[in-house]
Amino acid sequence: MTKNSEPSPSSAGGQVTLRGPAELADALPYLMGGFHPDDSVVMVAVHGERGRFGGRLRLGIPGDPAEWAEVSGRLARCLVSGSAERGVRPDGIIVFLCQDPAEGETAREVVERLRPLSQALRLACGALDVPVLEALCLSGGRFWSYCCPDPRCCPEDGTPLALPGTSVMAAAAAYAGIRARGSLRELEAGFAPPEGPAAAEQEAALDAAAAELVPRILEEAGRETVREETIALAGLLIGRLAGSPPSPDRAGADAHDDALLAHDEAAAVILGLQDRTARDRAAEWMEGPEAGPALRLWRALARRCVGAYAEHAAAPLTLAGWVAWSTGDEPEARAALGLALRADPEYVFARLLHQGANEGVDPEVLRGCLRRERAARLAAAAAEPRPGPRVATGPRPGGRPAARPRAGTRPSGPGGRRSGGRRAGRTGTAGRE
Repeated sequence: MTKNSEPSPSSAGGQVTLRGPAELADALPYLMGGFHPDDSVVMVAVHGERGRFGGRLRLGIPGDPAEWAEVSGRLARCLVSGSAERGVRPDGIIVFLCQDPAEGETAREVVERLRPLSQALRLACGALDVPVLEALCLSGGRFWSYCCPDPRCCPEDGTPLALPGTSVMAAAAAYAGIRARGSLRELEAGFAPPEGPAAAEQEAALDAAAAELVPRILEEAGRETVREETIALAGLLIGRLAGSPPSPDRAGADAHDDALLAHDEAAAVILGLQDRTARDRAAEWMEGPEAGPALRLWRALARRCVGAYAEHAAAPLTLAGWVAWSTGDEPEARAALGLALRADPEYVFARLLHQGANEGVDPEVLRGCLRRERAARLAAAAAEPRPGPRVATGPRPGGRPAARPRAGTRPSGPGGRRSGGRRAGRTGTAGRE
């Protein structure tokens, strides 16, 4: 594949032909939707004589080389079977290994260190009768080919990557409205929790919320009440964010959103979202004017999962990934879902969304399912009205007013964690689904 022409996904009604490893390497950020995948294995399916790009997937490079053979087999099976399920088995695969040198390491040493991983991936794909047409290593601003032996196009010292925005693919992407978003590491930084006093205050609020909510979640009668309170409070916060647009600067926007959420409010929603049913209802804020503020809320809540509650971030991260995917922000979706699986590798909702995004599934399938569930729930509620006062505080999924819940208690001191409190917050219908 080292000298073949490879068309990109069409943009603005045309195609871009990529000739050789250099243009493939320069195209990688745009094949991923606009970001450079740090510390990642990327595999792209290729179809037909003209090499049309198909499904693609990304996974962080496993730190233990002993895992490379097993992981390579899983990745190859996932990409090939996913393509086949959509009706087109790939005719070839392109592999990218992306990792910058560690301290004291050279890019050339990275290439050699990752060579066994490249070989494992080629063997795994070959075992499925799908050849690896090209395998590239990108490190330290240069690229190397594991397949091309010709030093005229693939010298031993590597080839410099094109300057950002100067390649043929960059021009086509700009014309199609796809913008580069930097690196995956930079995207992930927007979900990172704070440090210092703010983290200690948030963890104390989470302790207090767990002490108050977990006993109620464990009781069948109290569980539904907590769900309703969680959705109502989330709706209140989404309405608050919608009424206060952020600055264009990403870091400034995150700080702006963080200032709008009290520690106790964030803690109450984070604990409530550990319930699967509450989380699924929250996923209905996925489109229209609600989607943007909802994504901001899930991002802010992920940043509040500090200390012993880091694993709780799987729920808001997954919701952030879902809303980003639903609204067409593929880089944000990939970053959020990857972090969700890092927080909890067995979180089923994140795994399914991550697979769907990688395989190019249309999110409208899930949007339609969530719309039907919401319609059925609202119809059932209308048939059996519940008495009691209602105070409109924010949008429910679908734009309906919500009753104001009783939020978690704002802690006045450090707050003590009850024995087993953190894990109990993910029991019942909560947890890894």
